[in-house]
Amino acid sequence: MLVAAAVCPCPPLLVPAVAAGARAELAGTRAACADALGVLAAARPDRLVVVGPAGEAARGAYPGGARGSFEGFGVDVRVRLGESRVPEPDESGAGGAGASAGPGTASARALPASLAVAAWLLEQARWTAAPVTGLGVGEPLATERCVQTGREIAGEPGRTALLVMGDASACRTLQAPGYLDERAAPFDEEVARALGSADVAALKALDAELAYDLQAAGRAPWQILAGAAEGAGLDGALLHDSAPYGVGYLVAVWS
Repeated sequence: MLVAAAVCPCPPLLVPAVAAGARAELAGTRAACADALGVLAAARPDRLVVVGPAGEAARGAYPGGARGSFEGFGVDVRVRLGESRVPEPDESGAGGAGASAGPGTASARALPASLAVAAWLLEQARWTAAPVTGLGVGEPLATERCVQTGREIAGEPGRTALLVMGDASACRTLQAPGYLDERAAPFDEEVARALGSADVAALKALDAELAYDLQAAGRAPWQILAGAAEGAGLDGALLHDSAPYGVGYLVAVWS
């Protein structure tokens, strides 16, 4: 049963060491993410599932304690997903850490950037409210499969909370990663409205092809949230909406 969800953007720039001189520009976004995590903790979940976009090699499940870093962004910042400790390969025998984690998990691989950002946010919040696992999902995942994945997550026993990572469009300005696309602002406005009102039907109805064109990395994670929230009766609130680099950053809570 889904009892709460938080939606956060996932730019590595949220990590101050990565942002360097631009760190102040995302201070409000960081603060909103911290508030969203507080809502998750207050819901007293039995488990927290973090869902975020991932490249093909990084898709799949990640157990608590899976490692990530921001070395690829030029800083020596390392994170772990939640409190659980993943054994080092020399501690777990010939099979390594991945062998002990069970089929379909990805404990031997580094966290994708979206889950690494989530791990950093959880560390900053000193998260201890519930065990944490992660799921990296690919941009091509069809809407129907996203919704079904959400249903499966919410159908597990106990009280489940979701931390849903993903940016909105990357085409809001001429300097944006995807250049300016006049469809970007209306798309982001509809997503913000849907997230702020916990509109499950509207999230399911998002155009996956348009989201791809606009480089909206959050589309699949948001639709997983929609599947998980079916029948949960949650209310939504939009905590933050900005696009400082031509990329939409949205923070919302459902509880």
